[in-house]
Formats: sequence, C-alpha cells, structure tokens
Amino acid sequence: MHIQFLYYEDCLSHEEGLRRLREAMAIEGVQAPIEIVKVETEAQAEALRFVGSPTILINGVDIVPVSGEVRYRLTCRTYRLEDGRFSPLPSLEMIRAALQKAKA
Repeated sequence: MHIQFLYYEDCLSHEEGLRRLREAMAIEGVQAPIEIVKVETEAQAEALRFVGSPTILINGVDIVPVSGEVRYRLTCRTYRLEDGRFSPLPSLEMIRAALQKAKA
C-alpha cells in the first residue's frame, strides 16, 4: 500500500492530521511507510494535484475525492464530516474506511 500525506505548512492542522492517519493505520493493522510531502510552491501544488492541506492519498487516490471544479493551490482544506459539520481534517472513521477499501 502506498500512502502519501501532503501538507502545506501554513495550515496548522497537518500535525494532528498525520497523527490521526497513524492512529487509523494502527487500528486497521496497516504497516506501510507514509511518504510525507511538504507542498511549498503553487507549481508544486499544480504538479501534485494538491487541493489543500492536509491531503491523504492511498495508492494515488484521495481518501475524500473532490468533485466539481478543482483548483490546485497552496491552501488549507475543509472536509465535510459524517454528521454534516465541516472540519480542517478528515475524521478517524473516514481515514479508516479508505484504508479498509484499499486493503480489499
């Protein structure tokens, strides 16, 4: 399993996001390295198809795919949680579901 964690340093939620990813991996029994990518320029954001910080990719697929018009840039990301609230991070359950899907 190839796991990437992309972040923009100005978004303060990335440390908690990485901790949450590691927790989900431990719960799901996934033992894989995490490629941590610091996105520093607009050109890099465009090349990586970076929609905001943090972004988690499993086998090249965003754990929460973005629909509609997408802009790749240095920005903080917003996730819609299961209960409809917005958060700067995906929930632990969202990460676990993506890991489970990748394992299947």
